This record gives sequence, structure tokens and C-alpha cells, in this order.
Amino acid sequence: MGKMPVWADVLLVPLISLALAAFFSALVILGIGENPVEAFQLMVDGALKRSAGWGYTLYYTTNYIFTGLAVAVAFHARLFNIGGEGQAMIGGVGVALVCLYIPWPHWSLAIVGASIGAALFGAAWAFIPAYLQAKRGSHVVITTIMFNYIAFSVLGYLLVEVLRPTGSMDPASATFPDAVHLPNFHEMFAPEGSRMFRGAPANVTFFVALAACVVVWLLIWRTKLGYDIRSFGKSETAAKYAGISPLRITVIAMLISGALAGMMSVNTTLGESERLILNSTEGAGFVGIAVALMGRNHPIGILMAALLFGFLNQGGAELALWTSIPRELIVVIQALVILFTGALDNMVRMPLERLFLALNKKETT
Repeated sequence: MGKMPVWADVLLVPLISLALAAFFSALVILGIGENPVEAFQLMVDGALKRSAGWGYTLYYTTNYIFTGLAVAVAFHARLFNIGGEGQAMIGGVGVALVCLYIPWPHWSLAIVGASIGAALFGAAWAFIPAYLQAKRGSHVVITTIMFNYIAFSVLGYLLVEVLRPTGSMDPASATFPDAVHLPNFHEMFAPEGSRMFRGAPANVTFFVALAACVVVWLLIWRTKLGYDIRSFGKSETAAKYAGISPLRITVIAMLISGALAGMMSVNTTLGESERLILNSTEGAGFVGIAVALMGRNHPIGILMAALLFGFLNQGGAELALWTSIPRELIVVIQALVILFTGALDNMVRMPLERLFLALNKKETT
């Protein structure tokens, strides 16, 4: 049976799926009495045509890259990690401890320490579901969902009872020292006196996220461990026959996944709020699932999908600010994107496969 070319699988299928999602999103906007063309133009203006909008878009993109990579690494081992939200919360605890209790002389050292702290805490939070899956057969989907709620409670306790400064009523840690302040895009790229990127939270962590894409690509496709992870994900029986330990691969894949999710908190906790707060993740752990699905669990695809969802997030904020379209509409649009790029993927893929099969037959006759 003939298959479609790789370029069609990577580009054409997602583009058609996005077009379908855009069409039905336009119908929803029409249904609430707004003009979909004007709404889209406003989203583009607010998210892409102003430097501040770009700053917010890339800030959200950074979060989604980390959580998308986290989901992808686990998925290659046939594990569905839905605990990115909780792992990012606990990763934020690691960032806060590293920044508050270690006297860093410069941000360039602090970001390394914060990344290590976030990765270790995120990985530790993913270890228990991984071990329960490997040793006890407890499904990782259920345990990671449960650990999201536990993480929120643990974070709330730490912020109220342990890390909250004396006399403060706000459930948040103390502000980090000035020495660990990460340069934002305004400080990095704006000429003196310019308003470029002013007020936008995008910061140097974006480049850490890009580096994470490269590292994950090298890990999954250029190392023995990555080969073992992919082999286990394709067939556990064959992997066992080849001497690959299911316990080892399950735990290692989830540790890497949790570490990547935890590193998202470097962007939100150190780069943006500069203190640990209660709801810094803002659902990015769940959006990462959609990003990984749409990006076909490949770092390049994840980067592009993260940009799309970053655009939707910032564009949705502009819609809510300047029109009567509710902010929640973006959740509907995100759901439609997930529906057509994930659940209904075969609705687009199968007709295209038949089309290319017919074209191949015509060429051979």
C-alpha cells in the first residue's frame, strides 16, 4: 500500500487540519455576532505586528515549548504524561529555593542553577508516577492527573507556611535578589530610549527553550537511550526481547519528561514574576499536550505549534480587550485545533493517502 510523501505528512496534513479548525472557529465567531475577519486581523495586530505583542507571544511560546517537549519525550516511550502542570509547579519550588538561598553573583550563573533546580524538582515529582507505572501497573495517566492536584496543594502550603515573608498577606515567596534578574527582550534588543518590547515578559529563557529543542532531538534520534525509548514505545515485547528494561525506560523517560516540564518555571518564576506565586503555570502543562500532538512529537513541530498557541493566547487577550468576544473563546479555538490535529487526524490523513496512492498508480501505468 502506497503512503503519502513525508512532506505531505509533516506539512500538508497539519495545514489542512488548521484550515478546518479556522473555518469552524470563524463560524463560532459569526454565531456570537462578530466579524471573524476583523477578529483575526485584531489578533494578528495584537500578537504579531507590535513588539510588545511579540514579546508576550514568545513568552507563552517558551512555556509551551518546554511542556510540549515534556509530553513528547514521554510519548515516544508510549507514556502519556498529563502531569506537566504539577511538575512545573514543583519545578518552581526548585527555582525559588535556588534563587533565594544561594547568593548568585550574576544572572548567567543563576539561570544555570535555576534550570538545574527546576529540572531536578520536576523530575522528582514525575518519579513516583513513573515507578508506580513500571512496578505496580498503576496507569501513568491517572497518577499524573492526581499529582497535579497534590502539587497545587503542596505549593499552596509552602507559599503560606514556609516561603511567605513575615508580615506579608500574599501567598507568594519573597522577591528574588536583583543579581538573578534575567534580561528581558527590551533590555536585550531595544536601542536606548526605544519602547521596543517594553512591558513584555519575554526573556532570555526563550533561547534556553530553543536549546532544549536541539537537545531533545539529539537525545531521541541520535543516542542509544533515545533509540531504546523509541523501541520501547513501538513494541514493549520486541524491546524486552532486545534486552531493554521496561522499568528502566519508563522511569528514565518520565524523569526527562518531568525535568523538561519543571524547566518551564524558569521562564515564569525567575524570568517573569521574579518570585514564586501560586498560579504561575496558567494551564501551560495541559496546553503542552496539544502542542506535542500537533507537532507530531518532533522538536521542530513542537516549536511551530508552540508559536501557534502562543499567538492564540496573546491574540485572545487582544480580542477580549477590544471586542465583546469573551477570552474563553480562545479555549474553544484551541479545542478545535486539538480536535482536528489530534482526534480527527485520520479524517484528513486517509483521503490524502488515497489521493497519493491514486497518483502513484497513475504514474506507474
